[in-house]
Parts: sequence; C-alpha cells; structure tokens
Amino acid sequence: IWISFFFICNCSSITFSRSIQTGIQRFQTLVENSDSATDKELDSTQSKGFSYFPPVPGKESSLQWDGKKFEEIPIVHIKATYNNTHIQVFTAEKVPLVLLTCGYMGFKNAKKSTALAAQTTGIAAGNKAAKKGVYHVRVVVKGLGPGRLAAIQGLTLGGLEVISITDNTPVPHNGCRPRKARRL
Repeated sequence: IWISFFFICNCSSITFSRSIQTGIQRFQTLVENSDSATDKELDSTQSKGFSYFPPVPGKESSLQWDGKKFEEIPIVHIKATYNNTHIQVFTAEKVPLVLLTCGYMGFKNAKKSTALAAQTTGIAAGNKAAKKGVYHVRVVVKGLGPGRLAAIQGLTLGGLEVISITDNTPVPHNGCRPRKARRL
C-alpha cells in the first residue's frame, strides 16, 4: 500500500508540474500578444479553457501538444510484474512502435525485477520512440512491480515528455481465492 501511495503522490506532481508549465506558457503568449490587456482580462482568458486534469473522453480540450489533441497522442503501456517490466509504445490508432522488456535489454534472472533494469529499459524505449518521431506520450501503468516509477523516469530521461499517467492495475473485489502464503 505504501508503494502505491508513493507512486500516486509522485504521479500527481508530474502531471501537475506539466499543467503549470502549460499555464505559464499560455500566460506569456497572452502578455506578448496584447500589451494593453489588463490583469482581469488575462485571468479570465486563462481560466476559460484551462484545466489541470486531462479531458474527459468525448469532450474537447483546448490544449494541444505539437499540434495534436489529447486523444491523438501515442500511449506507452508499462506492465510492471514482480519478475520483469514490459514497455510498449503504441500510436493513437494502436499501431505498435516499440516493444522492450528488461530481459531483452540483457538483464538475467533476479536482476530483471529491479528498478535499475526498468529505468534502463525506459531510457531505451524513449530513445527508440524519439527516433520514430514520438515526443509526447500518455502512460498507462499496470501491475505492482518494482519498476513502476523507474520505467516512467526512464521514459523522461530517454527524451519523451509524459503528459498523463493512468494506473490500470486490476484490483480484485474478493473474486478468486488467493494463493497460499509463501514460507520464507
């Protein structure tokens, strides 16, 4: 539980900082374009179409990244299991661009499940995606492995800008009977 709480706190700060940068950029362009604008006019125009949250499906958003709407931005799927981390980059039309795992990057056995392996894989996936023309991505994370946050950090170190982070981890509502407890 502590790991997921830590991850949620870090994710909100990442998304929040991106939104603040966008708001500052928009404010600067408004100031440059209109020299005679008053403070009240600038505040009203800034808050009219700006939101700190990603748009609801089906609603239009005034924010654009490289001329693309939120729905047109490529998606990175990160599956963080206890033994490995998979990173896949898809276009908005679900065409696969990059597929990398920690095992593919040369990590063997127990080293595949480390945060360092996930970060290295994220950097390599970010570099490959950037070579194919992808610079802004949405991230969907699934699983509770140690590579959750490290893979996202690797993507940003690899040259990608993360716009939104979604946790898609399946949570059972007391469905199946769990495995017997491990004896250490």
